[in-house]
Formats: sequence, structure tokens, C-alpha cells
Amino acid sequence: MREYRVEELAEAAGIPVRTLRFYRERRLLPPPRRAGRIAWYSEDHLARLRTIAALLERGHTLGGIAELIAAWENGRTLDGVAELLGLEGAPAPPWSDETPVRLSPQALADYFGEDVSPDNLTTALTLGYIAVDGENVVHISRRLLEASSALVREGVPLAAVLAAGREVRGHVDALAELFTQVIGAYVLGPPTALPAGEAHSVPQALQRLRPLAKSIVEAEMSLAMDRRVRAEIDVRMRKRAETAGRESPEGLPKDAGAS
Repeated sequence: MREYRVEELAEAAGIPVRTLRFYRERRLLPPPRRAGRIAWYSEDHLARLRTIAALLERGHTLGGIAELIAAWENGRTLDGVAELLGLEGAPAPPWSDETPVRLSPQALADYFGEDVSPDNLTTALTLGYIAVDGENVVHISRRLLEASSALVREGVPLAAVLAAGREVRGHVDALAELFTQVIGAYVLGPPTALPAGEAHSVPQALQRLRPLAKSIVEAEMSLAMDRRVRAEIDVRMRKRAETAGRESPEGLPKDAGAS
């Protein structure tokens, strides 16, 4: 792993050196490796700085970020992430119920074996499936983690799983946009139409609509898989029949081998 002096790390993270030192004083960064009087920072420190920057851009406070980091370092579960980041008063509950998973390098290897390569890790980071925290990683969803691991055990390379995930992300984003437009137009109505003091009705409506949207997507996915699987089986059966016909001697009766 590459190592950085403090000035190099600040430049790579796009922040002033004084900001980096402030984060260090607030214990938002783990201690650097020291060689004499020189402090050396690793790529883990750079990943941590990028995570902090992303959280700050979303409106989180340094205090909330510090509490979240402390929770990770102490091995606490991440079910209370919203509370730790000061989101308990958010106007709408989260649509998903995905549970993040904190993994050590060995635990990650237990899931994916030799497929844990730098390229695959970079892709997973880019997609937002994992975030680096010190020597560990946090996977965004236990269900996605288990499903991806099962596909790898079935013989699908992790690189192919991640590539499929990228494609799926684009499709589900389009579905989410469609549902959002329908809900906004026909259920919530224009923002100005919501009477004062009735803001609580928005999260209640979203909670009612959540299982309906999931049912529609799951049903359509099941029907689409039925169509695709039947078509794939038909193609394979036709190819098998064509291959068998080419391999049989011309003019030989089907029961000739039984005589």
C-alpha cells in the first residue's frame, strides 16, 4: 500500500493540511505510522478522509461522524447509524431495511476467497457496496453480501457479479424514479397542497406504499425470469436437437441401433 506524508495526504484528499491535523486531533483519523520524526499515512487514511468528506457534503456533523467511527472501531452493530448521525428526526423513514455488515479482511476472504482482488475491491468501492474503515470494510447490505457470496460459490466470478450489479443499479434507479413520480403526482400531490401541520402524513403514506412497490417489482421480476428461463431452455433444446441430428448417420432409422 502507498504511504503519504501529511502534505501528500492532504493534497490527495483535497483538503488543507490544517484540516487534516484538526481531524487527527478530533480522533477522526487513526494514528499514522511513525518512522523517527516522520508520520506516514496509508491509503486507509485517505479512504477515511474521503468518507468524512462525503458525509459532510450530506449535512452530517463532525460530532456525528466521530460517534459513527467510534461505533465501528468498538465493533458495535450499525443498526443505529441514523441515530448516530443525527438523523432520528428525519421527515421520512428509510425506504430500505438493509443491514450493513462490518467485515475484517479474513471475514471478507471467507465470503469470496481468491476473488477478493484489488480490482474487485475498487469496483465494489465505486459502486458503494463497501466502505473502508481502517483495516476493515463495511458492506452496505447483508442481503446483497449473502447473495453475492452464493453466486460466487455457484461458480460466477465476483467480477461478473459486480458487473451485473452495476447494470441492475441502473435499472432499479429508473424504477425508483418511476415510482417516485407516480407517488408524488397521485398520492402526495404538489408540495404546496400539503396543509400546515400535516407533514407527518408524508412518512405515513410512504410506509403504506413501500410494500406495494416491493410486491410489484418482485412480481414483475418473477414473471420476467419465467419468460427468460423458458426462452433459454427452448434455445438449448433446439441446439441440442440440431447437434444430435448432425451427429447421426444420414438415412439411419432411429431404431437401427436396437437391431
